Amino acid sequence: MHIVPPLWMGIPFLVLLIMIAVGPYALPRLWHRLEVLFLIGLSLVTLGGLCKTLGMQETFHHFFHMLLHEYIPFVMLLSALYSITMGFRLQLKSVGTPFKNTLFLGFGAILASFVGTTGASMILLRSFLHMNRHRSYQTHSVIFFIFLVSNIGGCLTPIGDPPLFLGYLNGVEFFWSLQFLWQPFFVVTALLLAFYFLLDGYLYKRDFLIPLVHPEKNGTVFQGKINLLLLAILILLVVGSGTCLRWFPDLPIITLGEQHLRIPELVRDGGLCLLTLGAVFLSKHRSTDPKHTFSWSPVYEVVRIFAAIFTAIIPLNLMLEAGFEGPLSSLLQLTEVSYPALVYFWLTGLFSAFLDNAPTYLIFFKMAGGDAVTLMTTQAKVLMAISLGSVFMGAMTYIGNAPNFMVRSIAKQSGVSMPGFLGYMGWSLVILLPLFLGVSLCLFR
Repeated sequence: MHIVPPLWMGIPFLVLLIMIAVGPYALPRLWHRLEVLFLIGLSLVTLGGLCKTLGMQETFHHFFHMLLHEYIPFVMLLSALYSITMGFRLQLKSVGTPFKNTLFLGFGAILASFVGTTGASMILLRSFLHMNRHRSYQTHSVIFFIFLVSNIGGCLTPIGDPPLFLGYLNGVEFFWSLQFLWQPFFVVTALLLAFYFLLDGYLYKRDFLIPLVHPEKNGTVFQGKINLLLLAILILLVVGSGTCLRWFPDLPIITLGEQHLRIPELVRDGGLCLLTLGAVFLSKHRSTDPKHTFSWSPVYEVVRIFAAIFTAIIPLNLMLEAGFEGPLSSLLQLTEVSYPALVYFWLTGLFSAFLDNAPTYLIFFKMAGGDAVTLMTTQAKVLMAISLGSVFMGAMTYIGNAPNFMVRSIAKQSGVSMPGFLGYMGWSLVILLPLFLGVSLCLFR
């Protein structure tokens, strides 16, 4: 019988996520100075507690399994998507009107599923701000950009949003999300775009339009076409590796200590690394605009935070694997109701909104049994609920998904007046919460 970590071993994970949510706002200077030490400290506390509970050998078995099968693939995909999409330059010689803005947001929502929410945000945001630079009312447009492009748009493929990629790494088929989530995606996106069109039209009539010094004719300039080829190769690598693992389960295995890696996994991660290096070389070779200098800072921030998150989540995963015999049995009992998918949607969504949607997805995926085949078939509604809850409700706060705060910072640097943490939540509670309530009742009751 396997030893299960005690409930107190979840405290480092809880403290970590609370500090990530509160630290940058409550103690910005102290957080900036001590963030790395804090992340390392909580990771060591977790590993130390596991060593005391499970023993050193068992602890390092679980740690290296997480490292090789979850964290490194996650970082490889994130780095490749970031470096490739940073090579795109989209310049729209157009002036933002309600109709054009609505089309732009709709395009961005679809694009996010194929280049990732972070990638789509980086490609489109500056062009969107440039289109609307003559508008005095811009805040609502950026908020809807976060709703649609930085979050909801990423629900159709594992490339779109980190939670779905973690599901893919745990056995969910690549096209499952496209097959099962396209209808709620279409409904939610269409309703949000319709509401935005009405709101933007109303504000456009009241707007004090700022005269443009040099009015531009309509047109589009797109640079970085070679990066489209790199992006296509990335998608082939991700889809191909998962397909090979399912169709050819007996492919050779490489053993690293007690860990086993199959050839398609090594090809995928090695290919992503090469794509990253190629994209960085092309980006630096072409870069002439000081405003678009390539920087690893956003990726480095995500990488160091998620290193601590993936480490601190190990005890919780082991508790969940113990099922109703483990210390989280009372939490698991919440799902033993007439409408378990409805409970999963709101539990996953609330955790995703205030903590982070990637580890939240993983926790509730394990809570639902962790068997991808069962979740994709007989428990498809539960997997839908977990997927939609983590992706959609990441838009509820600035900290729910990685691109949210990044978009807010860039918009503020461009002169847009953006609301604070609670101000943004006011928008999301009024607009998103009723919409998500309706969707959940229609889908999961």
